[in-house]
Amino acid sequence: MSHEKYQTVIKTLHECMEACNHCYDACLQEEDVNAMAECIRLDRECADMCAYLEQALVRGTPFAKELADVCAKICEACGNYCKQHNHDHCQACADACFKCADACRNIA
Repeated sequence: MSHEKYQTVIKTLHECMEACNHCYDACLQEEDVNAMAECIRLDRECADMCAYLEQALVRGTPFAKELADVCAKICEACGNYCKQHNHDHCQACADACFKCADACRNIA
């Protein structure tokens, strides 16, 4: 199977998607949701991109490098934004995003 060489990246993508989805949901519960709007937007974009790249790698996409490059950029943007917030869910999301960005850069 062509996706076996990407098993570590696939796992990291899945973990990042889960962290972003958790952060997204937790941000919606924050007292000032409007202040979290950009965080919520980036969480969704990052989770969606990670899920897509995970699926694409499993399918053996010929665009792995290009998609990984885009995913790394989105993960880094999300991580940088989440890092600015003191909420535990944002900090955990930032950590997952930075780990995922690094993993994506390794195949980009």
